[in-house]
Amino acid sequence: MEWLSAFNVFMFILFSLQVNAQNGVMQVSEMGSLDEQNYCFVYNSNWTPIPPTFNSSLRIFTSTYLCKEDDIPVVVKGLAILVMRKNCSFSEKAIIAQKKEATALVIASEQELNIPSGNSSTLDKVNIPVVLVKYTDVQALEQHFKGNLTVKLSVPVAPLFDSSIVVLFLIGVLTVALGGYWSGAAERNEMDSQTALEGDGRRTEKSDVLIFSPLKIVVFVGIMCGMLLLLYYFYRFLVYLIICIFCIASAMALFHCLSVLLEKVPYGRCSFSCRSKTVEIRMILLGAACITLSVIWAVYRNEDSWVWILQDFLGVAFCLNFLRVIKISSFKLHVILLSLLLVYDVFFVFITPFLTKSGESIMIDVASGGGSSDEKNGGSVLQGLPDSTSRREKLPVLMRVPRLNDPAPNVCGIQFSILGYGDIIVPGLLVAYCHRFDIWVNNSSRIYFISCTIAYAFGMGLTLLVLLLTKMGQPALLYLVPCTLITSSIVAWRCKQMRQFWVGSNYEVLDSTREPLLQGGKDP
Repeated sequence: MEWLSAFNVFMFILFSLQVNAQNGVMQVSEMGSLDEQNYCFVYNSNWTPIPPTFNSSLRIFTSTYLCKEDDIPVVVKGLAILVMRKNCSFSEKAIIAQKKEATALVIASEQELNIPSGNSSTLDKVNIPVVLVKYTDVQALEQHFKGNLTVKLSVPVAPLFDSSIVVLFLIGVLTVALGGYWSGAAERNEMDSQTALEGDGRRTEKSDVLIFSPLKIVVFVGIMCGMLLLLYYFYRFLVYLIICIFCIASAMALFHCLSVLLEKVPYGRCSFSCRSKTVEIRMILLGAACITLSVIWAVYRNEDSWVWILQDFLGVAFCLNFLRVIKISSFKLHVILLSLLLVYDVFFVFITPFLTKSGESIMIDVASGGGSSDEKNGGSVLQGLPDSTSRREKLPVLMRVPRLNDPAPNVCGIQFSILGYGDIIVPGLLVAYCHRFDIWVNNSSRIYFISCTIAYAFGMGLTLLVLLLTKMGQPALLYLVPCTLITSSIVAWRCKQMRQFWVGSNYEVLDSTREPLLQGGKDP
C-alpha cells in the first residue's frame, strides 16, 4: 500500500508547467470585396515574428505537403501559400517556401493545433512567417470564396496582466492553506485519540505516514522521469490511462472532503446494518453524486465553455485530500524530495531542448498534448497512427481559468490560464508538515504553518510576476521550493528547534507536556 500511495502521489506531481499556444487572427477576403472572414491560427513566437501590417495574396494548395520543391510547380513569388500538414517538418516546409520566394507559409492541419516546432539550427534559416490553421477552416473559406484571395495576419495585443491570474493565485494559495490546516487538524485528532486509547491501556499504529527513506525518494523521482519519457513517446495511448486514474482518484477525494462536512450535519442520519457494519444512506447518496460528477467530467472534458469549473472543483478536492492523507515524516525528507523535484522540473523544461531532435523540451511537448514533434519523417514519425480530426486529449493535471481579458475570444475560442497540480501538491506537502509540527510541539501561534503558507504565496506571486515579464511558461517549483524551504529553515532556526524540525515524527512526545524529545535524549 505504501508503494501504491506513493505511485498515486507522483502520478499527479508529474507536471508543474503547462503552456498555451500563441494565437493570431487570419483575415481572408476576395480581391475587390468588402466581405471578410476571420480564422484562428497558431504560431511560434520564437520564429519569424508576424509583421504588424502583413497583407498578401493567398494561393491554396491543399493537394500538397510541400516536402519537395517540385510539389508546387507554379510560381508563387510574392504570395502567401497554404499547404497541408504532415510528411515533413514545419521548418522543412518553410525553407522550401522561402526558396520559392513566398511571403508567408500557412499550414492546414487535420489534427489539433500545436505550436510549430523544429530544430533550432534549422529555424535560424527561416525568415518568413509560419502559421498553423485548422483544415476545417480552410474548407469553409474555400466554400465561401470563389475568386482571388488576400490574407491579413495579425496578432491581437493581449494585456500584460489578465485577471484570471489572480483567480489562479487564490486557488493555489487557498488550497495549500486549507490542505495544510486540514492535515494539522487531523494530526491533532489522531493524537487525542491515541492519548485516549493509551489511557485505556491500548495503542494503535499510525497508518497514513509514508515512511520514506532518501533512497526511496530517489527511486520515486526516477520513476517519475521514466513515466514522463513514456508519455513523450506513447502519449496517444497513455493519456487515456491518466484520464481514468484522475476520474477514480478525484471521485474518491471529493467523497472524503464532502463526507467530513456532511458528518457535521446532525440531520438525515438514516442508516442500515450490513455484515455488522452501519452504513448511512446519505453517505451512499454522496458517493453516487461524486461518481456522477467524475463521469460527467469524463464525458464532457473537452467542452471548454463550462467543464473547466468542474475540473477545478475536482482538482481542488483531489489536492486537499492529498495534503490531508499523504504525510512525510521529517523536514529532511522534504528537503530531499523538493530539491529533486526542482531539478526534475528545470531539467525537463530547460535542458531537454538541447537533447531532442525537435529542439522542444520534453515537458512542454507532453504538457501541450504530445504532438509538437510528430511532423518529422527522419526517424521520429509515429508510424501507423491515423491522423485525428478530433480535439487532442490533454492531461487532466491542472487548474484552468478562462482568460478574462482575451483580445480575440470569438475567433480563437476560449484561452485559459493554467496552474499544474504539482505546483500545489509539492510545496503543499511541506506546508502540511509545518502545521503538523506546530501540533507536535504544542505551538499555539502556528508560526511554522503561517510562515510557510505566506512563503508559498510569495513564491507563487514571484512565479506569476516572472511569467508576466517574460511572457513564457515558468517551472513554478523553481520559485516555490526555495521560498518554502528557506522560510521553514529560518523559522526553525529562530525558534531553536531545527533538530526537532529536521527529524520530525521520529521524536517522541511526552503525554503530559507535549514537549518533543530525541529518542536518544533531550534536544539541547
